Amino acid sequence: MKVSVEEPNMRQNNMVAMILAGGRGSRLYDLTNKVAKPAVYFGGKYRIIDFPLSNCANSGIDVVGVLTQYESVLLNSYVAKASLWGLDAKDSGIYVLPPREKIEGFGLYRGTADAITQNIDFIDYYDPETVLILSGDHIYKMDYSKMLECHTDNKADATIAVLEVPLKEASRFGIMNTDATDRIIEFEEKPKQPKSNLASMGIYIFDWKKLRKALLDDVKNPDSNHDFGKDIIPGFLNGGQHLQAYRFKGYWKDVGTIDSLWESNMDLLYRSEELNLHDSAWKIYTEDVTVPAQFIGPKAHVSNAYINQGCVVNGTVKNSVLFTGVVVEEGAEVSDSVLMPYTVVKAGAKVQRVLTDDHITIGAKQTVGQPDGEILLVAKNVKGD
Repeated sequence: MKVSVEEPNMRQNNMVAMILAGGRGSRLYDLTNKVAKPAVYFGGKYRIIDFPLSNCANSGIDVVGVLTQYESVLLNSYVAKASLWGLDAKDSGIYVLPPREKIEGFGLYRGTADAITQNIDFIDYYDPETVLILSGDHIYKMDYSKMLECHTDNKADATIAVLEVPLKEASRFGIMNTDATDRIIEFEEKPKQPKSNLASMGIYIFDWKKLRKALLDDVKNPDSNHDFGKDIIPGFLNGGQHLQAYRFKGYWKDVGTIDSLWESNMDLLYRSEELNLHDSAWKIYTEDVTVPAQFIGPKAHVSNAYINQGCVVNGTVKNSVLFTGVVVEEGAEVSDSVLMPYTVVKAGAKVQRVLTDDHITIGAKQTVGQPDGEILLVAKNVKGD
């Protein structure tokens, strides 16, 4: 954990961001056996955590706490490189905040709200007016300063980012019911018959003093789940606090399953205007790996593909995303697939609708996946002929 010896920068309306990054992501199966979900690869060269961190940097947020827990060694070392996101200057920083021993003993984070409660001292040090709570496992680009402006203009006690979803899918989300001014009047968790289509994105701005009091009350409640959605947000509503909805217009996806992770990678090919990673005005920053440029051989056939540096392609690649260092040998065919770093597809192999783990080898002349089948996770080497 980085500790500053300077006095914090006390700007008007200054805001501290806290990224909840301790989740396991069990629905990603083998991809999260040894790494936390926010550390999973995405988009050819990135990790999922790059998106909220880049959003913070681009939004002018200088102090970011990253709360880690499950299989956190890789994630801790990665986010500690604050210079990647330009957050290593005076009065700024990324602070890794795992559970730690205190006078009252050692305890893991028991829920999203408890994770913030255990770090009240950290937030108090910076004495912010507002606190931004983020999930570390979503793919999106957002200017949080606009959300803060909405929060301030409406004199809200809490502001929740919402996304309009098809009404037939609304029962999968936490739904915010609002009045004509977008003030939240009711919150329903995965309602069977939703009254609106405004889904919570798990992005909150709170007045820090009021959230602090709510957290201290919550920790004393033996019946609490210590969760923002189940306890803190309903508590604010029941207490008559002003909760405001902030309508987000843009790309957003929770990549918590193999299918959704594959789909979001495919969106780089089919929805590139919505998920534009080439936008110089809103860059997504990441660790740059020192590898040679990609090589497309004379016998290669490539169409509609996202191919990162270090790749060597001598076979056929179409409608696919290839991460750093992927090799597709001569005669191999890759279609509708996402190949994580340093995957090797041997000569004559055929790969269709597949998502691989990193450092996987698919043996020569093997067929993996089906053109019309479910997305197949390949997490172990496939022996060839």
